[in-house]
Amino acid sequence: MDRRQFIKYASLAGASFTFVACSGDKSNNPQGEVSPGTSPVAANEPLKVGFVYVGPVGDFGWTYAHDLGRREMEANLQGKVRSTFVENVNEGADAERVIRQLALDGNKLIFTTSFGYMNPTIKVAKDFPNVYFEHCTGYKRAANVGTYLGRFEEPRYLTGMIAGKMTKSNIIGFVGAYPIPEVIRGINSFAQGLRVVNPKAKVRVVWVQSWYDPAKEREAAQALINLGADVLTQHTDSAAVVQLAEEKGIFAFGYNTDMSRFGAKAHLTSAINKWGKFYTDKALSVMNGTWKSEDVWLGIGQGMVDISPINPIVPQDVQQLVMAKREEFIRGTAHPFAGPVKDQKGAVRVQKGKVLQDKEQLAMNWYVEGIEGSIPKAES
Repeated sequence: MDRRQFIKYASLAGASFTFVACSGDKSNNPQGEVSPGTSPVAANEPLKVGFVYVGPVGDFGWTYAHDLGRREMEANLQGKVRSTFVENVNEGADAERVIRQLALDGNKLIFTTSFGYMNPTIKVAKDFPNVYFEHCTGYKRAANVGTYLGRFEEPRYLTGMIAGKMTKSNIIGFVGAYPIPEVIRGINSFAQGLRVVNPKAKVRVVWVQSWYDPAKEREAAQALINLGADVLTQHTDSAAVVQLAEEKGIFAFGYNTDMSRFGAKAHLTSAINKWGKFYTDKALSVMNGTWKSEDVWLGIGQGMVDISPINPIVPQDVQQLVMAKREEFIRGTAHPFAGPVKDQKGAVRVQKGKVLQDKEQLAMNWYVEGIEGSIPKAES
């Protein structure tokens, strides 16, 4: 990697920059000026693809999962793509500068992988109409901006079922990042799965107001243990929660990737993200001129999310129950928010025979029955 290039990105975002290249010549068209509907990649020239990460690639969580997807894309398209990633990029102005620089450097496809990158992505995309952008977990699109996310609520529901069968205290601790609909939806889906097998169980939530802060995550997990939780789960990016559970002799679920290496006894399973096929397909669509702006939201059946292997400590009958529900998700005969669904005040939010629609899930700002406490306002 060129030293000047490293300094450029580091000065933009205070971030660590890594460049991964496949064979092919450098682009001599950094502004990406191509005709709509045509491939922006010259014959025998690799497609340059940029990734913007909110955390370090070594977090073994959210960012690590995206980087596994990037590497899978490169393996699938050997010699046809050359990818670059910038890690530890703060949401906001830093993100805009990094995204813009990736576009200036000739990346024809740019993945921005955190909710807070939404507005910066839209802003930069206006200045680069012939560069293609994909934003993860957002809801704003443009002619050259698509959005994508996994149906995290499906594996969350399955982990909730396991928790309901494994808890003795009937108190489950959930470490949350930010109180945004994506995270609230995951907490609610977990509680839905939990209470379908154990109506007496409750979920308590501690918020850390950060995607990745191992110290805060550990502190929050300890607070939940002090409140009586004997099973922990998380919507944060490090393995700190699983590690603490292993130390304390209780159970935990990982998130984003298989975190079993951090808690051989504590780790029951992880709700995992699998981005490789999506990244491969989007790169191919740019290369063959078929890319389009769309909202992609895929579940277990489409291979974007799943659960990792279940710890053998979980009884076989419980495993069979969970895997049967997983098959229902794959077939489309089950839904995490199938009615009747009540909120924590007892009001019916989804009538029997109905399911919570995607639009309502994407705006979720209420807790389902069985979750204690209130939702705080997100810190600015």
